Amino acid sequence: MKNYSKVSVGQDARTELHDKLSLTGAEISVNNLPAGAGVPFVHSHKQNEEIYVILSGKGKAVIDGETLELRGGDWLRVAPAGKRQFFAAEDQGISYACIQVKENSLESYTMEDAVMHE
Repeated sequence: MKNYSKVSVGQDARTELHDKLSLTGAEISVNNLPAGAGVPFVHSHKQNEEIYVILSGKGKAVIDGETLELRGGDWLRVAPAGKRQFFAAEDQGISYACIQVKENSLESYTMEDAVMHE
């Protein structure tokens, strides 16, 4: 059994990587909204926070009624209870990845979790 999984992601509207990569600690989706489009629903979560990275383009997020302008290179964390909805700009699409993990579940990270090998 290999210690890794690899897939390529195209320009589909939404690609969920949980099953494609056999993820066990997170859900990751890659999302592409064309110019003028938006996610057709507002949502929140019971226990998972979401981390968004804007890969390219521009648009906005509306979180708890507050509008945040977004563009390529931006990162955003939304707490589980935050009511969120995403939109592409009228003149440009937006591509973003969303990483969903259980809030407060990270016990160690970076060098605390690393095992060095020679």
